[in-house]
Amino acid sequence: MKYNFDKIVERRGTNCYKWDDTAEGVIPMWIADMDFQTAPFIIEALHNRVEHGIFGYTKVPDSYFEAVVNWFKNRHGWKNLQKEWILYTSGVVPALSAVIKAFTQPGDHVIVQTPVYNCFFSSIRNNGCEVVENKLIYEHQSYRMDFVELERLAADPKSKLLLLCNPHNPAGRVWTKDELLKLGEICMRHHVLVVSDEIHCEFVFPDHQYIPFASINEELQKHSITCNAPSKAFNTAGLQIANIISDNPDYRQRIDRAININEVCDVNPFGVIALQAAYTSEGEEWLEQLNKYLYSNYNYLKYYFTKEIPQFPITKLEGTYLAWIDCSAAKCNSKQITDYLTNQFQVQVNEGHMYGDDRFIRINLACPREILEAGLKRIVKGLQQLC
Repeated sequence: MKYNFDKIVERRGTNCYKWDDTAEGVIPMWIADMDFQTAPFIIEALHNRVEHGIFGYTKVPDSYFEAVVNWFKNRHGWKNLQKEWILYTSGVVPALSAVIKAFTQPGDHVIVQTPVYNCFFSSIRNNGCEVVENKLIYEHQSYRMDFVELERLAADPKSKLLLLCNPHNPAGRVWTKDELLKLGEICMRHHVLVVSDEIHCEFVFPDHQYIPFASINEELQKHSITCNAPSKAFNTAGLQIANIISDNPDYRQRIDRAININEVCDVNPFGVIALQAAYTSEGEEWLEQLNKYLYSNYNYLKYYFTKEIPQFPITKLEGTYLAWIDCSAAKCNSKQITDYLTNQFQVQVNEGHMYGDDRFIRINLACPREILEAGLKRIVKGLQQLC
């Protein structure tokens, strides 16, 4: 393998939120932040920019937009994507908040498919809107959409937006074309705008394919807004860059105004440089090797848990690097489980309650195998004590 994902990089003492906000001796396997050093060609591009020595206000060049367009056209089949459709901002969560502000009024309903990324809830509530849950159906250690319930919720005149997570965090689904199409048709029928968070789009495991929601057909493209970023895939979240994509000039004008109202209209030079360095053939090669490593970590988790604690089923992971574990056998809620694991076994994971399902915990697998093995050993010991 050309890139060494086994390399352990010391992150404590670097003002790293994941490690420096976790007590000494505790292995952090919670926040969606990889413990792999980012790709060397990105680091080199950043070094070159640093050597210039002046870091003033940044103008985003045409080459930035061209990099985004070429990446999604060539890698993900979004053939008619145009650079004029792209608005940049500082992150996907600010992007979602800006879109909600642009298309809702306080009291409006925003549909989410739970369990789902916790910032969906805060972005909706911070804009004075009401969260409406279209709960995913859990069966056979996987999830599927409840289209009957979605039809009912979308038919409510108060429902204005649906936040789609594609691929889905934490359910681990990489939605199929048929699923996305059916969701889109329901939302179009009831004039509910689809806002698709596609930040995990590069993490896809064998036999699955990420499909940009807006790429399926022109109708869905016109009836949706896409938010994406290279930050998860290349471990560059601290560089703060993301994109909002819409083919509708009126939509873009409304979003641009909301971005400026929320004061997230400026980005730093390093995010701009990093995206252009990432969205290249070298970036594709790095991602292919990274996905193989992550898939190997997932298979190790499955093997180890099935052997040691089969009463804690692992949700099938089609994409992302976030394992979703059914802890119903523990007979206590997810916060009690995570507190117990942190305090008694020195390993920190996410409680399922924050995503909308108190039966589960979420484990971040994006770390060198040595750290993964140590962390899972502690988790298994802790869960065995809870049975």
